[in-house]
Amino acid sequence: MHHEVITPVPLIECGIAARMLPGEAASGDRHVVKFFPNGALVAAVDGLGHGDEAAAAAEIAVATLETFAPSSPIALVTRCHEAMRKTRGAAMSIASFNALDNTMTWLGVGNVDAALLRADADARPSRESILLRGGVVGLQLPTLRESVLPVKRGDTLIIATDGIEGGFTEGLTPGDPPQQIADLILARHGKDTDDALVLVARYLGGAPCAIYSR
Repeated sequence: MHHEVITPVPLIECGIAARMLPGEAASGDRHVVKFFPNGALVAAVDGLGHGDEAAAAAEIAVATLETFAPSSPIALVTRCHEAMRKTRGAAMSIASFNALDNTMTWLGVGNVDAALLRADADARPSRESILLRGGVVGLQLPTLRESVLPVKRGDTLIIATDGIEGGFTEGLTPGDPPQQIADLILARHGKDTDDALVLVARYLGGAPCAIYSR
């Protein structure tokens, strides 16, 4: 008897490119990609400064985000803030994808930039930018406001630490593989004066556990 094997489509496909500040033994720039039922969390964390203390702060943030990944972005940043009080602190931008209603909720504190590139050539705007709030997670938390955006298959999220120069979305081919996009941004826009990290996440819209009809 022939059985058809159905391979589930993942919710997102990711590419990561990073490099350490020359001469340092550890990077303060870390990333999170964590799947949970009907969702996925992606984040980039930039521990203040560079070297071991920056890495220590970022590691605590990453562990907290991975442990509580299904929580809302506001709850996640608040938990990180509490867990990181004895560290240098960090900047971070996080995005939570929800397969049940095809949305992405994102939030940024500090200078980790993020943009969402629409796959639909006719979409207006074709690019969404995260609203960054001033502050340092672990030291001084601003009033947190998360934004919710609808996402469609092929939409591409790019998160970049401040070791990446501005304008990193220019001249990209949005349909390229996420790893190719991440490598290209690091090569074109990476600074030699800081740790640098780029995380690219493409929404594939894998089927959630249940299909809801509205």
